[in-house]
Amino acid sequence: MGDNIHKPLGQDRRAGKTEAPRSGGIRLAPVLAVIVVCAMVGAAGWISVSGARITTNEAVIVREAPIAGDPAEIAPGDTPGSDAAASGTEATVEEDGAAAVASRHGQSGAEISTTLGDDGQEILKIAPADRPDNRPVLLTPTGRIGQDPRLAHLPDPAITRDTPQGPLPVRGAGNERAFDIYARPWSGARGARVAIIVGGLGLSQTGTQYAIRTLPEDITLAFAANGNSLQRWMQEARRQGHEILLQIPFEPFDYPANDPGPGTLTVAAGAETNLDDLHAAMGRITNYTGITNFMGGRFLADPDALEPVMRDIADRGLMFVDDGTSAQSLTGTFARTLGIPYAAADMVLDGTQERGYILSRLDDLERTARRNGMAVGVASAFDVSVDAIAAWANEAKARGIEIVAVSATADDPERQ
Repeated sequence: MGDNIHKPLGQDRRAGKTEAPRSGGIRLAPVLAVIVVCAMVGAAGWISVSGARITTNEAVIVREAPIAGDPAEIAPGDTPGSDAAASGTEATVEEDGAAAVASRHGQSGAEISTTLGDDGQEILKIAPADRPDNRPVLLTPTGRIGQDPRLAHLPDPAITRDTPQGPLPVRGAGNERAFDIYARPWSGARGARVAIIVGGLGLSQTGTQYAIRTLPEDITLAFAANGNSLQRWMQEARRQGHEILLQIPFEPFDYPANDPGPGTLTVAAGAETNLDDLHAAMGRITNYTGITNFMGGRFLADPDALEPVMRDIADRGLMFVDDGTSAQSLTGTFARTLGIPYAAADMVLDGTQERGYILSRLDDLERTARRNGMAVGVASAFDVSVDAIAAWANEAKARGIEIVAVSATADDPERQ
């Protein structure tokens, strides 16, 4: 060792070699990690203080807690909807006999304040209001079209008002319409599209169950206003993805020899009685996009009798679908005048209850759709009709025919 012990350490090292950092030195990676963490914390703090927001263009339905169990039938008196609900406040959905889920629409029941951000932009802050017993709430945005499939069997409180006749559809505070909210979506693509309406649901319990279980979800179902257990069957149909209509009985030319049934709207009854009967029928069911007629040759051809009914339908944001059985019907004229979404059937598919005949009529409907771009057919919920329609619909899709709900064929003045 000699005198080397007195030399400063490291003086005899060869040039060009580096020394590994000692344990007491400063490591670069930990320093960078600390800087990144500090930056993230600082950014989060800036966002919370400045009110900066992350926005999205998607309309989202927020479910704060899962819904337990399947809803049982909602009786008209228990169905959500009130004057407050129509203006956007809270309504309660009954499930299995107990209040399970409250539904609030838009800014209902919220604490709203407006502030200015650093860039001078106005920021609207909406804070949720307190909820009784901290129960779950369904939040739905305003100005939307369509209904979340998971909630399709539940009435939308923004467009439902409770009345002595039952829950009736109304236009929402943001002009939302049942025609939009309860409509079944479609692709919007060009090409031949066919809508098929199967009516008379609710008149036969077994027939109704069979139709809902057998028909593809693209088929529109029309519930007879004088049927039974309508709210129960409506919920089942909506869970299966069907768009639905309410089928109202109107006076035919040979009435009363040919009687459409209880609650028939007649020319002689007058506007007040007819509107009472119409509202009583409307109050028996919810979640329908519009009204369709059952019979009605005489009533639909009488302008004085028809006008108040069509005005009421327009005011409620509903569609009218004419079954096409009356050549003298004035529904199309009133629909254009009053701005009602309107569709008319091109043909009745099951005038003869025989499978071969029904299939031939369906082929005619397809040819009409290819020629005109779209076509609408109507049928009744007989087993033979249901079986033929179900089989044909599956085959037609393979040939490039799009089966759509009837709302997709409607002429809507508000969308033009």
